[in-house]
Amino acid sequence: MLNKMMVAGSALFIVACGPIDEASDVHHDGLVYCSEGNPESFNPQLGTSGTTVDATSAQLYDRLLDYDAKLQQFVPALARGWQAFDKGTRYRFDLRENVQFHTTDWFTPSRSFNAKDVIFSFERWLDKKHPYHDVNGGRYPFFRSSGLINLIERVERVDDYTVDFHLKRSDSSFLANLATDFAVILSEQYATQLLHQKTPEQIDRFPVGTGPFEFELFRKDFIIRYHAHEDYWREQPEIKRLVYVITPNANKRMLKLLTGECDVIPYPLINELSKLDHDAEIKVGSSVSPNISFWAFNTQQPPFDNVLVRQALAHAINRPAIIQTIYNGNARLATGMLPETSWAYSPVQQTYPYDPAKARALLEQAGYPNGFSMSIWAMPVQRAYNPNAHRMAELMQSDLAQVGVQVNIVSYEWNTFRQRLVAGEHDSVLIGWVADNADPDNFFRPILSCAAARSGNNRALWCNPEFDQLLVDAIAESDLDQRKHLYQFVEDMVMQHAPLVPIANSLRFQAHRADIEGVELPPYGGINFRYARRVNDVPL
Repeated sequence: MLNKMMVAGSALFIVACGPIDEASDVHHDGLVYCSEGNPESFNPQLGTSGTTVDATSAQLYDRLLDYDAKLQQFVPALARGWQAFDKGTRYRFDLRENVQFHTTDWFTPSRSFNAKDVIFSFERWLDKKHPYHDVNGGRYPFFRSSGLINLIERVERVDDYTVDFHLKRSDSSFLANLATDFAVILSEQYATQLLHQKTPEQIDRFPVGTGPFEFELFRKDFIIRYHAHEDYWREQPEIKRLVYVITPNANKRMLKLLTGECDVIPYPLINELSKLDHDAEIKVGSSVSPNISFWAFNTQQPPFDNVLVRQALAHAINRPAIIQTIYNGNARLATGMLPETSWAYSPVQQTYPYDPAKARALLEQAGYPNGFSMSIWAMPVQRAYNPNAHRMAELMQSDLAQVGVQVNIVSYEWNTFRQRLVAGEHDSVLIGWVADNADPDNFFRPILSCAAARSGNNRALWCNPEFDQLLVDAIAESDLDQRKHLYQFVEDMVMQHAPLVPIANSLRFQAHRADIEGVELPPYGGINFRYARRVNDVPL
């Protein structure tokens, strides 16, 4: 099988050795999840797409530490414990022993997890000279935009089960960033094998981790198959097979759920939630998800390089009407970048009220009395923060026409959409962000910092050194009250410069068949099937 499985080339398309059976045969010992799109790769280090995170992070990999949202604290994972030294500039992690990597048709490990794997997983994106740094693009947007790539000076092996992280300065968000879905641990031994085979690109296409499920195959636009990791170091997953059926159309996902073809679906149609609640065979789950939907302007091209134009456009859209129409009451109007779930949140209104007259006056002041033409890029997939970006764009198109701005709505297939955004081809885009951790910094550095602009994760392509310095001051501050005060300055600066317009903070929904239990919908990060199970004799 190895030769056939390694033929994928540059495209993320895997050809199985035999025919791929339908997902329907999985239901007796597994679970079928109808996903909204294809993953960009099978390594979440390479991007920030929620679709990729949902398909990979919690299923295939583990991290050094996790965040327990109920306890609101970090908990051990691959690291049994950790300590901070030298005024927070050195962290020592004691690693867990006897943790086994996946055994697959393309890799058989001869040792368990140890310090070499931690060093490889971090040095790959930290060290530009590392043999794997440029493999499959080498952008690592989360680590660049969060500042982690410039924070860690080096990762040092103390012994096989102890590593030290040396930081250039103390950073209050360091542990939070290590607990995100992007800080996964890969196999150094597998990477070395692929280098010898001269196929290093396969590390992100034929994944090997320590997580609860092992990868079997992927057919683009069709299916992903996993099976349970028999030597998983934590409690064994109860489901033995996990299948992702790629189903971009929300109506089709709903139909498949109702007919039993899917056990779990993300982002059920908001206007159909009440019907699902009355269906005894379906259960709807929701969580308060720290997220933000926003409208970002490409500040590197005219007229969006003019702050008066950006402010005018912010005043021109009726955000309360958008909330009512798109979210059906299941979201709150964003008052700034931080949602009310954040400890640094302020209820003070920090965004622009709907005011078409003021919008027209600002456009005239900016030199556009007759308006102009522009595009709004609308995501082709549903996300927790935006259930229908295209419909939202249509509402905004109507609002903007009232102030003389003519709008063309643009969309592409999801991965193409993201690639073109990184290339800066957009005028503006409707997109958003789901927090990876509880630190308020996660709503600013990954979205609006200069580092994020360079990595392609800053959709506004806005870079302001004064803003970046405020963020540095905030993460260096240990006093929470003072940090909160600094984040209010940060929020004020976003309002004044208007590189983007915050729109909504939404609830996150998921629907599943009544005989499925234990499907995690954590407030931070992607979906987790480790505790999923099928229950017999469900009363209907």
